[in-house]
Amino acid sequence: MLSTIQNSFIDNLLFYQKLTVKKKFSNRELLLFHFFYDSTKVFPKNVIIIKDIVFFFLDNEHYFEAYSKLSYLRKKFQNLRIVIVREENVLLNLVFGFFPDPYIHTIRIERNNSLGQIMIVVGFLSYEERGIAIGCNGDYIKAINTIFDDYIKFSDYHGFQVKIKCEVVSL
Repeated sequence: MLSTIQNSFIDNLLFYQKLTVKKKFSNRELLLFHFFYDSTKVFPKNVIIIKDIVFFFLDNEHYFEAYSKLSYLRKKFQNLRIVIVREENVLLNLVFGFFPDPYIHTIRIERNNSLGQIMIVVGFLSYEERGIAIGCNGDYIKAINTIFDDYIKFSDYHGFQVKIKCEVVSL
């Protein structure tokens, strides 16, 4: 029983871990930054391009204002997938922010201590919702994991790796 309480306490510490998203702007990202502002009148906090997926990170206060223009942005860039994410500084909130469309039923942590890896398992109720979450050929979840590998810096924990995994949960 004590081990379960300790694990849930440690999980909570990890879920509420403070983080920052590194900002690295190439010319392409700067062009998309300006296009986003011209289209929405909202300045993104960050722009990250992973293959054909463009992530625009926004303040909470401007998220819905810009989100209302999402279909317009997607029409303008038919060869790119446009994703609008709330820029969060807490791990759990950021994980929820990456999956705005499907309903998340559970989130839990698995640890691989020998690799120093933390696996955040996001549970969905159906294969359809899981399919939306991982994207075609797993491209979306791979892009999120690339962001965690290359752009996320944790305030208190150094040297461990966070990976996101999606699964269907049974009730």
